[in-house]
Amino acid sequence: MRGLSIVAAVVSLAVLAAGCTLADEPTKAEAGAGSIEKIAALDGVKITVGSKEFDEQLVLGQIAILVLQAAGADPVDQTNITGTDAVRRSLTTGQIDLYWEYTGTGWVSFLKQTERVTDPEQLFDKVKTLDAENGVTWWARAPGNDTYAIAANREAAEEHGIKTISDYAELANSNPEAASTCMGPEFNSRDDGLPGLGAMYGFTLPDAQRHEVNDAVVYTEIGSGKTCDFGSVASTDGRIPAQNLVVLEDDKSFFPIYNPAITIRTELATKYPALEDVFTPVAEALDDKTLLALNEQVSVDGTAPEKVAADWLRDKGFIG
Repeated sequence: MRGLSIVAAVVSLAVLAAGCTLADEPTKAEAGAGSIEKIAALDGVKITVGSKEFDEQLVLGQIAILVLQAAGADPVDQTNITGTDAVRRSLTTGQIDLYWEYTGTGWVSFLKQTERVTDPEQLFDKVKTLDAENGVTWWARAPGNDTYAIAANREAAEEHGIKTISDYAELANSNPEAASTCMGPEFNSRDDGLPGLGAMYGFTLPDAQRHEVNDAVVYTEIGSGKTCDFGSVASTDGRIPAQNLVVLEDDKSFFPIYNPAITIRTELATKYPALEDVFTPVAEALDDKTLLALNEQVSVDGTAPEKVAADWLRDKGFIG
């Protein structure tokens, strides 16, 4: 999901230099065999694609690579960069040319905006307008919303009668031991994570009940109920149904909208504007149900992101 971590620039450079593909040979798209048509101006043009390190981002990164191949470009795979701050810096410094970012992350983390915008299209337009000043162009908003959520162990939720985050907040205040919560490091520190959530819902979770773990581990920890019965999750993560977790209703609408969209260096967007029309129908097909299914194939079934991306694009008729 969207996470924002402070990573030194030298780390970002080292990651990029090392290369970030998950397979020796990426799956190739057969240009012209699907609905994506070649763009003459892109013939052989190298475009560097980045992504963050979690499963959804790895799939989205491979989707972008295959789309660019089908359009005639020669994409360079620099996906799997650790941390939002690092991949964003890679974009703004020209180390990569494009990647899928989330509107909520752009609004809150990059643009430092505090206004609550609940309409997805309005949020996209605001982010697009403000970020243009940073040399970043936003294209192709997907309807899928990979927002933060609080999930619970099903048995614990039923035992304590927890259905909403307000219920969880009340439990955290009255019986903090029962509200023991696992979370990734970014959720523990971000304004759109636990600090902001606690402020809006009026609760404080003691340090003893805050268990900071790798984001991928949160799901199994909640599912087992050994370390914690609650945790921060990404709403489109395939491990939610796999672990039989209950997602609590965000009854005060705290969490921002996180629609994935293409962020591309404005210099490149201006040079190859036809790419927007290529990515738009692909993005429009990425709704909540689709993202959940794609993520489950990687996170639960262990399928390589390259294969998941290629199979989906072929199934939708975008590539052959």
